Amino acid sequence: MTDIRKESVSFVQIDEEDAGQRIDNYLVRILKGVPKSHVYRILRSGEVRVNKGRVDAAYRLAPGDTVRLPPVRTASREAAQTFVPEGHFPVVYEDDALLVIDKPAGVAVHGGSGVSFGVIEQLRRARPEARYLELVHRLDRETSGLLMIAKKRSALVKLHEMIRNDVPQKRYFALVLGQWPDKLRHVKLPLFKWHTPEGEKRVRVQEEGGQYAHTIFSVLERYRGFTLVEAWLKTGRTHQIRVHTQANGCPIAGDERYGDFARNKTLVRDGLKRMFLHAHSLKLPHPLTGEPLELSAPLPKELAAFTARLEKLPCSSN
Repeated sequence: MTDIRKESVSFVQIDEEDAGQRIDNYLVRILKGVPKSHVYRILRSGEVRVNKGRVDAAYRLAPGDTVRLPPVRTASREAAQTFVPEGHFPVVYEDDALLVIDKPAGVAVHGGSGVSFGVIEQLRRARPEARYLELVHRLDRETSGLLMIAKKRSALVKLHEMIRNDVPQKRYFALVLGQWPDKLRHVKLPLFKWHTPEGEKRVRVQEEGGQYAHTIFSVLERYRGFTLVEAWLKTGRTHQIRVHTQANGCPIAGDERYGDFARNKTLVRDGLKRMFLHAHSLKLPHPLTGEPLELSAPLPKELAAFTARLEKLPCSSN
């Protein structure tokens, strides 16, 4: 099912791996390049049928279902104009169910919001034989480090269940401005998502309407003007570490959204040309076997080189 350019009616039988999905989500995934509006149109018109009958977009596929796919063209004019290069990223772990890569900074995880393509589109381009590749979670474009991609739907479903229950232990290295207040600090501040008039997504600390968010920060090293901390996400809210550090008076170095903008300009001249946030550690049971996984990605060279030039402060009890 990797070549979905269809000039005639075709039929697909659903196996256990694809069972349980909504028909609309299934079609969007396999009919790569077909606009969502067209997917819903062929569903509404009855051109897509399951077991010879019409279904609505909410129908969930069952093992053994036969899906009728009408003739479609996947290469729209817009899609044809967007070239997606192959993406080859450092692989930290891979088996037949799960792929974990070390994502570089500056690369979005998926296309959209002004970005033509991201990691997932590049991986699909590089692995045309892969039947299934889906993002398990997200990392901000400016953040580097461990990113999980499911290679089976059963793995994706289980991983999403684990994430809802805060099972994966995700830890990040962050260099913050100033002196972090405590050697170990639990930050529990609710986070509220909103959009600027220009449509940019933002997050702020806010009780009313905010979602519970919990980060554990521990100090790894103190420098003159900076602190290197490890942030352990106990919940996984959007921009959680970035806003929790900002709210404690120590924004992340190089953060162009929640940081110190004047200081960031100086940091660029000093050699820090990106946000200093890196997802370095991931612990969780394997989604299908339950085997404990402990994965790590070292601090990128450009971040390690920057800290190597900083002046360390004497150790203290704080």
